[in-house]
Amino acid sequence: MQLCSSLKPFVSMLWITVFSSAGCKADPVSCRLWAQSQLSGLSMTGDFVIGGIFSIHSYMRSEQNSYTRPPPHPQCSGRSVCVEGEMIIHFIAYLLPGITLGYQIRDSCAAVPMSIKAAFQLANGVESVFNDTDSCSKSASAAVPAVIGESGSTPSVSMARLLGLFGIPQVSHYATCACLSDKLQYPAFFRTIPSDHHQAAAMAKLVKHFGWTWIGAVRSDTDYGNFGMASFLKAAQEEGICVEYSESYYRTQPRSKLERVANVIRRSTARVIVAFLNAGEMRLLLEELTRQPPPPMQWIGSEAWVTHPEFLKYNMCAGAIGFGVPRSVIPGFREFLLDLSPAQALESPLLTEFWESSFNTSQLRITNMVYKATYAIAHAIHGVICNDTQCDKSATFTPWQVKTALHLKTTVNPCSLIVSFDSNGDPVALYELINWHKGKKKQSVHSIMAFFTYHEEFAFSNVFQVPVSVCSESCPPGTRKAVQKGKPVCCYDCAPCAEGEISNKTDSLDCIQCPDDFWPNSHRDSCLPKPVEFLSWDDTLSVILTVFSITGAFIAVCVAAIFYKNRISPIVRANNSELSFLLLFSLTLCFLCSLTFIGRPSEWSCMLRHTAFGITFVLCISCVLGKTMVVLMAFRATLPGSNAMKWFGPPQQRLSVLTFTLIQVLICVLWLTISPPFPFKNLRHYKERIILECALGSAIGFWAVLGYIGFLALLCFILAFLARKLPDNFNEAKFITFSMLIFSAVWVTFIPAYVSSPGKFTVAVEIFAILASSFGLFTCIFAPKCFIIMFRPEQNTKKHLMGKVPSNSF
Repeated sequence: MQLCSSLKPFVSMLWITVFSSAGCKADPVSCRLWAQSQLSGLSMTGDFVIGGIFSIHSYMRSEQNSYTRPPPHPQCSGRSVCVEGEMIIHFIAYLLPGITLGYQIRDSCAAVPMSIKAAFQLANGVESVFNDTDSCSKSASAAVPAVIGESGSTPSVSMARLLGLFGIPQVSHYATCACLSDKLQYPAFFRTIPSDHHQAAAMAKLVKHFGWTWIGAVRSDTDYGNFGMASFLKAAQEEGICVEYSESYYRTQPRSKLERVANVIRRSTARVIVAFLNAGEMRLLLEELTRQPPPPMQWIGSEAWVTHPEFLKYNMCAGAIGFGVPRSVIPGFREFLLDLSPAQALESPLLTEFWESSFNTSQLRITNMVYKATYAIAHAIHGVICNDTQCDKSATFTPWQVKTALHLKTTVNPCSLIVSFDSNGDPVALYELINWHKGKKKQSVHSIMAFFTYHEEFAFSNVFQVPVSVCSESCPPGTRKAVQKGKPVCCYDCAPCAEGEISNKTDSLDCIQCPDDFWPNSHRDSCLPKPVEFLSWDDTLSVILTVFSITGAFIAVCVAAIFYKNRISPIVRANNSELSFLLLFSLTLCFLCSLTFIGRPSEWSCMLRHTAFGITFVLCISCVLGKTMVVLMAFRATLPGSNAMKWFGPPQQRLSVLTFTLIQVLICVLWLTISPPFPFKNLRHYKERIILECALGSAIGFWAVLGYIGFLALLCFILAFLARKLPDNFNEAKFITFSMLIFSAVWVTFIPAYVSSPGKFTVAVEIFAILASSFGLFTCIFAPKCFIIMFRPEQNTKKHLMGKVPSNSF
């Protein structure tokens, strides 16, 4: 707003209060004639007198202090720039039925000293507080019960401190500083315009609504600008908005300060500027920026300038948006002005100036605020001096009673405008959202976008192209914000989410961990189920192992068939053919039990694979051990007087195999009873996939099964090693020794390979150990016999087998 525009509202009372006195039905002609008769002065007597302090002139003049005599009192000079203020309450006389209200108007000249001087005059009922005779003039009238004004926050602060001491209520129409809501410091202050606390919060919400997180801020170096910007910065911080710079300027400061502020704006990276400026500072700043225009910028304006038509001539670059006092239509006001002829207007210079300027703007934003202030005071006085039946014009009351009545009163004036104050003396916050944007012909267009109250959320559609103003571009899904050291939180780098983490929205502050059964996709913006890995039947490795397993079992069956066909031959009958057939059967089971390790682990398959492996291998080793013992006993039986074979005949051999096997069965039963193996999802070995395996349940049970197999194999190896040099052309002990060496080598290397193999290869190693040891036993024990049966039948005789041939060590 301009310096004088805050006083324009008071002229609305020229017509509206006349309407009010007669319920908005007064005769326009009689009202006009009465107004013209009163326009010559700035005061009028009445039953009760209301004070008004306004900036009628543009600046204050004061003679230089000589320090040899008392300082001269300040004086206003310059052209009258606020003719509206000079006509503040001309029609207030008939506002209350049967009661005449007068007024005393003082010129503050937009300066704090003159505001204080005027406040003293009204509080003491004198024409002048300071004069050239170093004395105070005597009281010319009683102190006013209430004062309307000032429009500026800084003069209002000074006035409120002074008037509060006298208990005189002050109702301002345009002082928006949030500091004035403090009732401890300003107990008698009221206003009809919302506090900047609400406007600042609304501006922060507006900035947040459009996604502007990186902004600049400029303010007037006054109470209005400093307190307003402080409220905005606090609200902006709560909304997560960062401020690149915050500069202040006042029109009386050196031009170098203005140039510095303009250069800061030109060098900044923020494309949005929040301007909490008075109209004067805003005009100077825009003029300075036009000298070297910055890149296109979006302005966020406060109510002091965003509705002012003068700024439409400036190129606002990207545009401007802000909050203003709502427009109003005062019934009869325009008709009153139109009813005046130029000749009638020329009879009063004040009316002439106002008549000419009023037709340049008809929004009556501030006029409405003064309209409310005047009504509030008038009806507060009415509430003090009147009861339900009559009013006492001779009643005496204190200004403090008027203040109390203002707090209690909710006034609805004849034109349906509600006037009320909360405990802080503030009205309900209501704003009009104003937008300046580029029209089709690139000129600035001034439009109303929406009405907004403090507690509402923005729900309007964007009617202009929204610029971007961020310190850092938004972080896409799959990344998180990493604040740059030493910079505001709005300046950040986009760091990829760590392994196993995702972010599924833009500008995530943190990444979230995927559940245990899930793993991020390649973009790390969603969690996908982890692939489950096990040795499946369609796996190439499984196919190879299955082929070897079935081949081994098939060969074992074929050898059994060959042995059965040649069961009466010496080489088959030698060393207990029954154990040979039982050994072939157990080897067939060993080959086939490896198949239980292939496929998806289940509760039953996990218990079967380990127990089947343990029992079949013990059966196999027991048979080999039995054959080894038969060899030893057979050669001992050839010694004179020996009856060794009597004690280790076929029944004893069967019993030994059964006993050794039952011990393993007992171990497996205990294992399955106490803590059996079970399917288990291994999530630790690989982060990106699940290994489905059989957990051992009881590690002691597993290693007991292996340990027992190892014990029997070691015992068999020792006995076979002792029998390796016995005289015989076909000493089976030698082959058993070789088979046990291979068996032991396989299972000794199995242990570290089993522990270190990852995933499905653990199972593959176990299958390989089973097949390798089975093929080793089969090859060493049965291959030589099959070779003789099939390719050397001449050697398949008892004479050849019992031949005395020197035996050499291997």
